[in-house]
Amino acid sequence: MNRYLERIYNGVVKENPTFILMLGMCPTLAVSTAAINGLGMGISTTAVLILSNIIISALRKVIPDEVRLPAYIVIVATLVTITELLIEAYLPSLYDALGIYIPLIVVNCIILGRAEAFANKNPVGLSAFDGIGMGIGFTLSLTLLGFLRELLGAGTAFGVQVIPKSVEPIGIFIKAPGAFLVLAIIIAVLNALNVKNRGKELVNGCDGCCANCAKHKAKCGEEA
Repeated sequence: MNRYLERIYNGVVKENPTFILMLGMCPTLAVSTAAINGLGMGISTTAVLILSNIIISALRKVIPDEVRLPAYIVIVATLVTITELLIEAYLPSLYDALGIYIPLIVVNCIILGRAEAFANKNPVGLSAFDGIGMGIGFTLSLTLLGFLRELLGAGTAFGVQVIPKSVEPIGIFIKAPGAFLVLAIIIAVLNALNVKNRGKELVNGCDGCCANCAKHKAKCGEEA
């Protein structure tokens, strides 16, 4: 597979940040009360993720190791501030719905994790596609969670009435417990389909490309 397409596949399927790596749970569970909210948060995070990966990759040989994490946070905070102002100016309803979770993108472990694990070690092109893949995976996850919670809890999808009003919706799904319940159901389905998460791979002793694993050194060398 092309290295650039592999980064997208990695973010969407192999290391989906929500369903596989279990990262960014705070905004995932908090804003996914409706499909449009999940989509909005996903797109906002994706924009920050792509741009931060590009900038950090471009500056990876300039930023000293001793201050790399503070530097990452400054870069991400700048991008998040710009994103927040744009959303407030052009999408006020979405801004009101997402609330405090927009500025909290600054400390989203998906963004800082990709900066440290990938952008800091790879060229700009690959880092950009890594951000695209992770962003798409995060957006799809939040949108799916929001869609299911909105459908079951309000009978609507993207604000459009889908289930007849005569059918009583299950209100718990748009409340906090519903977020955990829907996420648990999705993870259970993935497990039933034998979609292994990263934790299982580590337990089995095979992460696919571990520098400390003699079994895979040759494989990693060939793929690099």
